[in-house]
Amino acid sequence: MTIFSKIIAGEIPCYKIAENEDFFAFLDINPLAQGHTLVVPKMEVDYLLDLDDKTLADMMLFAKKVGVAIKKAIPCKRIGLTVIGLEVPHAHIHLIPINSEADMNFHKPKLQLSADEMSKIAELIRSKF
Repeated sequence: MTIFSKIIAGEIPCYKIAENEDFFAFLDINPLAQGHTLVVPKMEVDYLLDLDDKTLADMMLFAKKVGVAIKKAIPCKRIGLTVIGLEVPHAHIHLIPINSEADMNFHKPKLQLSADEMSKIAELIRSKF
């Protein structure tokens, strides 16, 4: 069972943004920007491109809804979307508020946000759904 499956099951706490029957979105605990969110399928599949076409399409539509809410909540030019898939063997999409391409650099230092800050960000994004 991956860490993401444990988060979905409620075994590990998270800052949940949204969920439906098939997908789950929560704040990245090592964010590149305030509002950096992960979107994952509830079904445990290692690699995004291993998802069947319908699941992948549905996941992208779910990610779009999450991204629109993030954009309304966090001042930014765009919501960057990336799939790296090396960190956790559970398909996931990163949604990152950005103002330039440099904001998507995963080698830069991650933000250090308090639990209170993370909770407020999550609530703000949820309020924009």
